Amino acid sequence: MSLAVLRHDSGQPTRALVLSTVAFTTCFAVWTIFSIIGVRIKGELGLTETAFGLLIGLPVLSGSLVRLVLGIWTDRFGGRPVYTATMLLAALATFLLSYAQTYGQMLLAGLGVGLAGGSFAVGVAYVSRFYPAGKQGTALGIFGVGNVGAAVTKFAAPFVLLAYGWQTVAMVWAAALALMALVFWFSTEDDPVIRARSKGQAAPARSFLKEFEPLKDARVWRFALYYFFSFGAFVALALWLPRYLVGVYGFDLKTAGLVGAAYSIPASVVRAWAGHLSDKIGARRVLCWTFTVSAICTLILSAPSSGSAADGTARAALPTAAFIAVIFVLGFVMALGKAAVFKHIPAYYPTNVGAVGGLVGMIGGLGGFLLPLAFGALKDATGLWSSCFLLLFALVAACFLWMTAAVRRLNATPVPAE
Repeated sequence: MSLAVLRHDSGQPTRALVLSTVAFTTCFAVWTIFSIIGVRIKGELGLTETAFGLLIGLPVLSGSLVRLVLGIWTDRFGGRPVYTATMLLAALATFLLSYAQTYGQMLLAGLGVGLAGGSFAVGVAYVSRFYPAGKQGTALGIFGVGNVGAAVTKFAAPFVLLAYGWQTVAMVWAAALALMALVFWFSTEDDPVIRARSKGQAAPARSFLKEFEPLKDARVWRFALYYFFSFGAFVALALWLPRYLVGVYGFDLKTAGLVGAAYSIPASVVRAWAGHLSDKIGARRVLCWTFTVSAICTLILSAPSSGSAADGTARAALPTAAFIAVIFVLGFVMALGKAAVFKHIPAYYPTNVGAVGGLVGMIGGLGGFLLPLAFGALKDATGLWSSCFLLLFALVAACFLWMTAAVRRLNATPVPAE
């Protein structure tokens, strides 16, 4: 019996996709919990800016680093048990966070909370096995909508925090994730590959070391650079944007936060359409659009903006409306790029989606951790708020040049098109 038949007869791809997306939304909401409760914890413990940055950044870092291993485990053991275990462990860490009293205890809990971010690699490997190549872009694009979980936390967590305290936020978010894990386990099935293996109709899993073999391919690292920009820079801007609006344009923190949330939501939702577009016209063409428009936007935004709105010395190169319009266009095309990158992976590495997707996701997540640090360092070194966009222009230019060089080599040597 072929995998296509298993998908059609009993794979229940729609249920797997819907539940995986809801689970990823819940995971993403938990992963970003420190963006809200961290502010209250900072005040209670009297943390420095550096200590506070480590507190909110550690879950992002651990969630990124663990993606490679979780992706490989998903390839070997299937997404159903790995996804469920990941959610339960992250829920436990989030629950224990509510009892943390020292900074060290909170950092330790933050490492466990980061597991929720690692669920992305699990979901990509699990969902892709239910769909044929021509529909994987759409399916993974829909799954990627789970990024909207960050907005759920930004909107809902403050109300719970103000009414009951940050510990209750951690408890409620942990309970929601644990419940989601149980629903996922009892409502989904093993993917077609795992079911075929159990019936002796597919080859057994390879050795653990062999799972890493595709990572020797330079193309994997090229995709990782694309995702470092399209996802990592997107996350970095979502974190940096409120601070930028306050410093340059004099927004109050509440308004700046709302603009930041508004920047995140549409770009997350459009990812589903972006996946469909990649299926329809090709991921490479979508990435070409992404890099071209992103280069134009980041070049415009790189116009020097300096000073501080707080002391009246701010000098903004762009009017407020123009800045917001350009930054929203940039967020939109980044969403197209995120979906296009993951359209490539199951097409090129159908038996290694977990390993390759895990590595690419890990590099993208590291971008979300490292780029805000680079933004701050550049601001301190140059005095220019807009220096962050000059860095992003250099990054997207590198992506475009590497893609152009790769396409030329492909055209010179006949191989399957990207």
